[in-house]
Amino acid sequence: MKSTVACFQNLCISSCTKVACFTNSCFLFMSCFYRFLLLRSNPLWVQIGYFASLCIFGFWVLKVLKPRTDSFTPRDLDLFFTSVSATTVSSMSPVEMEVFSNPQLTVMTILMFIGGEVFTSMLGLFFIRLKHKAHQDRIASVNSSPHAPKTTDRIEQIELGDVGRVLPVVKIPAVATSYESLDGLYSKLTWNHVSDCRESGSEYLWYSSVRYLGFVVLGYLLAVHLIGAAMVSLYLAVISSAAEVLKNKSLKQFTFSVFTVVSTFASCGFIPTNENMVVFSRNSGLLLILIPLMLLGNTLFPPCLRFLIWALRKLFKKQESEFLLKRTEEVGYKHLLPGLYSNFLVATVFGFVMVQSILLWAMDWDSEDLEGLNSYQKTVGVIFQTVNSRHTGETIMDLSTISAASLVLFVVMMYLPPYTSFLPIPFEDDMKKKNPESCKRRRKRKATENFIFSQLSYLTIFIILTCITERDAYGNVGFSMGYSCKRQLHGDGNYQDKWFGFAGRWSDEGKIILILVMLFGRLKKFNMDGSKAWNLL
Repeated sequence: MKSTVACFQNLCISSCTKVACFTNSCFLFMSCFYRFLLLRSNPLWVQIGYFASLCIFGFWVLKVLKPRTDSFTPRDLDLFFTSVSATTVSSMSPVEMEVFSNPQLTVMTILMFIGGEVFTSMLGLFFIRLKHKAHQDRIASVNSSPHAPKTTDRIEQIELGDVGRVLPVVKIPAVATSYESLDGLYSKLTWNHVSDCRESGSEYLWYSSVRYLGFVVLGYLLAVHLIGAAMVSLYLAVISSAAEVLKNKSLKQFTFSVFTVVSTFASCGFIPTNENMVVFSRNSGLLLILIPLMLLGNTLFPPCLRFLIWALRKLFKKQESEFLLKRTEEVGYKHLLPGLYSNFLVATVFGFVMVQSILLWAMDWDSEDLEGLNSYQKTVGVIFQTVNSRHTGETIMDLSTISAASLVLFVVMMYLPPYTSFLPIPFEDDMKKKNPESCKRRRKRKATENFIFSQLSYLTIFIILTCITERDAYGNVGFSMGYSCKRQLHGDGNYQDKWFGFAGRWSDEGKIILILVMLFGRLKKFNMDGSKAWNLL
């Protein structure tokens, strides 16, 4: 009997040992496989997988959830299109927005939030940390091997108080392309970079600074959304005219508030109403709440992020803040720009807003879309419209009715990258500082050369001027084969067919502009290197 019990105990012990060994082997295999994928992952494929997964998941959830009414059900392709549009914050909808039910609007809100540039860039920072940790684990496993030479890692010997006395010398390349917003920065680090970083003792400071920056961006993201949603909800609770619009459209105030704030911050442009923001054109307070959200999540995100880090440094005096502010190039986060660049970016953004507002005021102040509004409402509406051109997409006007000159300028503003800035002088973290001769020549450049635009910029200016002077001529003349009465949009029988060119029907002002264009085209060889002071990022 005792032998039977002993055999059973040995069998149990042996079985448990084998199960434990098998479990450890599986865990080790999964861990190694995870590290292998993490260290060899390409940032482009990571983003493709990320957005593709979101689009498919969003489509599936939108399809499962029922629309608002049973009378109309969007097709599968339209639902998938909507999912992709929300995930990529493109704001193109194949169906009316009021078709979607409250649960579907909630799903779209989530897709816009986790698909926005600020959120994905924050994920990129945490992705860098995971790669860094996987690399450190790999080094540790190599050092623990009995056949590998032991190496000392100075990071383990550095105390927190010693980090500030160690100057980081590693040169980590900055992320420069948009597809690397889910940052592939760490994949750019060569073994020499990492080795130099460890030897200088700055790896810990770099790692902690990236980790700190990730939490700063997360706090920024949450704070802006919470404050924005609270302000919109408060406005709807106080202003009955805005709440009445939602009541008539059977929209919940909370859903509208969160949806609008997320969409505005992510520069998506989706609004739960069919008319977008046209139905709120008289609610200037609501427009004033949304205008800062557009800027905070788009063109002014880098200056605001830098200001937040500066404020945290003043409050807590963290060494990570000092590192982030003074060594932005080494951090490699494309939204963290040098101080001088950030200042010029702020000036450029408001300069663009001012130019667009002046043109829209001059050309469309008495348009049908602004009819019935007082001067204050028109002013706020014009500013709201111009800020949306980069690149949110919300509107209080029917864009098909505004002047051609304003449309051309809107197209240009939509084309420009969000961090386009006028930089008449080199900033301290400019990559060109590595070339002293290049910097020296740049300093010697005349101040007037900073205001020389590219050829495309001059052509755009000429087109806008032509749209202003010839706004009554379009649609009434042929392209180059002369003037035909059959091509009139509004004919009155007082015209005659002519065989002169397109410019024959232009006004004197328009012909003078064409004279300048012809001369500019002939002398374009002297402007091949224009627009040096403009930085498109």
